[in-house]
Amino acid sequence: MNDRAPAPGGLALVQALVNTLDIESGADRLDTEEGRASFGLAEADGPAARELRESLRAVCLAHAGHPPHREVTPLGRLLAEAPLVVAVDGDGAASLTAADPAPLASRVAAAVAQALVEGTWLRLKACEAPDCHWAYYDRSPAGRGRWCSMAVCGARAKMRRYRAK
Repeated sequence: MNDRAPAPGGLALVQALVNTLDIESGADRLDTEEGRASFGLAEADGPAARELRESLRAVCLAHAGHPPHREVTPLGRLLAEAPLVVAVDGDGAASLTAADPAPLASRVAAAVAQALVEGTWLRLKACEAPDCHWAYYDRSPAGRGRWCSMAVCGARAKMRRYRAK
């Protein structure tokens, strides 16, 4: 649904993971071999990836000021098992990276840490439409975006409010 540009840097991974589930249709890219492969996952990794995805969705909803869509494992608990290390290149530039880049949770933890440093973490949000909750990066100047797409979810919400009057 999202007609916005992808999130910057490592947040694109987080956004892509959240958006593996199309709530409206029920299609889950983590159910397919191709979808799992895009995240370096085996079939056995599916349940943990789904748990991580829904915890991330809950955080993205919170960033947009919305209650969680359902009860989930707290994201902090899932990422606590994903240690990070400080990597320093030859020029002295430092970054946080996953201690073990293979597990998805480690890559997500590194992306979240980098987004915190860059000040972009709170701009990754989830659409307020209950049949959507698609992750998007809010580039609005005030940071008050509510929908993944003004043309779809925003227009639907405005039309519902208009009809309710």
